[in-house]
Amino acid sequence: MKDKTLTIRILTPEGTLHEGTAQAVFLPGVVSPFEVLPDHAPIISALEGGEIRVVDASDERRFPVRSGMVMVRDNVITVCAETE
Repeated sequence: MKDKTLTIRILTPEGTLHEGTAQAVFLPGVVSPFEVLPDHAPIISALEGGEIRVVDASDERRFPVRSGMVMVRDNVITVCAETE
């Protein structure tokens, strides 16, 4: 069985900051930080200032954000954010 992955897009007013796949994504939710794994339930959430961590098999990337929104649906994560 093939491992499932997430597709993530981080969009800013300046353009696409990141687009790729991930095994896990950590987001700075307004109520609390949270993690998204494959097959996560659909969700829309506001983001506060902090860091988005995108973890893949071979690396981890970090993206500082000031605020934003995230939508998770069908293993696709779309983030609209303002960067630091």
